[in-house]
Amino acid sequence: MSTTILGIESSCDDTSAAVISDGILRSNVIAGQKVHEQFGGVVPELASRAHQQNILPVVSEALRQAGVTASDLDAVAFTRGPGLLGSLLVGTSFAKGMAIGLDIPTIDVNHLHGHVLSHFIKETEDQEVPEFPYICLLISGGNSQIILVRSPFDMEILGSTIDDAAGEAFDKCAKVMGLPYPGGPHIDRLATEGDADAFKFAKPHIPGFDYSFSGLKTSFLYTVRDNLKVEPDFIEKRKADLAASLQKTIIDILLDKLAKAVKETKVKAVAIGGGVSANSGVRKAIEVFCDNRRIKAWIPKRAFTTDNAAMVAIAGYFKFLKGEFCSLDMPPYSKVEV
Repeated sequence: MSTTILGIESSCDDTSAAVISDGILRSNVIAGQKVHEQFGGVVPELASRAHQQNILPVVSEALRQAGVTASDLDAVAFTRGPGLLGSLLVGTSFAKGMAIGLDIPTIDVNHLHGHVLSHFIKETEDQEVPEFPYICLLISGGNSQIILVRSPFDMEILGSTIDDAAGEAFDKCAKVMGLPYPGGPHIDRLATEGDADAFKFAKPHIPGFDYSFSGLKTSFLYTVRDNLKVEPDFIEKRKADLAASLQKTIIDILLDKLAKAVKETKVKAVAIGGGVSANSGVRKAIEVFCDNRRIKAWIPKRAFTTDNAAMVAIAGYFKFLKGEFCSLDMPPYSKVEV
């Protein structure tokens, strides 16, 4: 008898629903929100309104693509947090209402756990997945963490950012350059055309495995400001070099702490997850990093790097097998660590 889980993701500005049956992905539907582009960032109230408009058609399409009906579901997994409370409330309320109507359990999922476990999203029966333990470098707009993953239920944060995350550094520096939001993909594209050694930006000296990107951001801002004083069209002329140098610096910062963590834990595999793991420079750097150390590199499909319900569904599937369900009175939460 098969186990079919519906996953719902609504933590920020993507409404997503996915269906997993016996650990195999059957559908993964995502509706983005372009309304935020004109504001240079996500507007929480607009995000929650868009989720209300999108969630029913997105869930319906996920069920249709999976070839199942609501009555085939064994549980509904949903992102309970962290994220924007208004957005989370839409997904949480929908999941609970659907579960009540179908008389099936709900499963609450930590959004960050979903990113960490995204490598277990299988599209075929024979698809390879990581062996425990491994280190996950979780890098997104709101988080930069090094996590030791011993099992789907045993994760230890070795280090995290003390200020800005890597994704924030990309987006905020991109905004200084006049690039559209989100800036990360534009930096990635421009970096392929520039000289990564053209500019030197500040790197932090933080003890342990923790990250810091605020100094890099300030260094970038000062470099642009000082050059604009003598060359008004500096940004336009040097966009590619600025992007390449910024990307190289961020990668260097990420890998410096990752190398220390791998050496101390002696793990045989490194995985990356989160929105920044879609960056082509980061993906290539991780491959080289792992190849040099003769350890396994786990690079997610780009479809599973951004916020998506497939990662919620697989995390929910693990919890379903363990019998970990949530009560209907559990509210969403905005902040939490893995």
